[in-house]
Amino acid sequence: MDHRFDSPASVRSRLKDVDYLSDDAIAGVVFLADRLGKPILVEGPAGTGKTQLAKSVAEILGARLIRLQCYEGLDESKALYEWNYKKQLLRIQAERNREATWEDIETDIFSDEFLLTRPLLEAIRADEPVVLLIDEVDRVEIETEALLLEVLSDYQVSIPELGTIDARQIPMVFLTSNNTRELSEALKRRCLFLHIDYPDLEREKEIVLTKVPGITDNLADQVARIVRSIRQLELKKAPSVSETLDWARTLLLLGVDSITEAEATETLNILLKYQSDIARATKELSGDTSGQRRPGVPRTS
Repeated sequence: MDHRFDSPASVRSRLKDVDYLSDDAIAGVVFLADRLGKPILVEGPAGTGKTQLAKSVAEILGARLIRLQCYEGLDESKALYEWNYKKQLLRIQAERNREATWEDIETDIFSDEFLLTRPLLEAIRADEPVVLLIDEVDRVEIETEALLLEVLSDYQVSIPELGTIDARQIPMVFLTSNNTRELSEALKRRCLFLHIDYPDLEREKEIVLTKVPGITDNLADQVARIVRSIRQLELKKAPSVSETLDWARTLLLLGVDSITEAEATETLNILLKYQSDIARATKELSGDTSGQRRPGVPRTS
């Protein structure tokens, strides 16, 4: 089997080429997943770059990204395959008019011509390089996880009417989870584990500088510091990295060079999505809770 990456360092370097700033832990797990042929289970808060990691790996590999978006009620017909029943009925009617035997009809209608492939089977059958993203796997019921086990263990799918379909190539597989429920031990055993948390101050600043063209070093530093201080509050939903970037772009569009308390509080709705969180952050930024203003937020005169 040809390996996709030479070393963890090469993973980190190539990800940086597509503006995904990884750390050693992320690069190391991606490297090992390639060498061991194992899926990666990526857990962490929403908006920390879990889905983007799979997209960025697909980009650097020049691979096709196949995405299975998980949701409550997802079943085999949407994840693996289903038969084209309408087309089968039409063929049955046509064959009966020609007085074909049922054995002949059955062989005909349970063939590739009538098979509708869904993301898991599509990834297995693909000839070209594939990155399979199973997004928000914690949203499906525990019973539905069983659909994934055969694919993730042996990279094959069993179809009663056709037999076992083996992978034509081993895809890189990413499963993301926001940890809204505990995943089964059977699923976890089949995966390498990676936790992606909010970035530290310097890395978030670097992300802002990379993703927001035209932003100054000073403004990026202020954005990262303020977001970091807000995340330390007791919030219903802490601001994600994508919301940090939206806020930085907003401030840039407003012509802000250095964030004042007023500018920060007036644009908090970009960072926070609950009024209670906005109120709490406003108090924090104004110094009402501590009597001191937060780092990087100068007082307005």
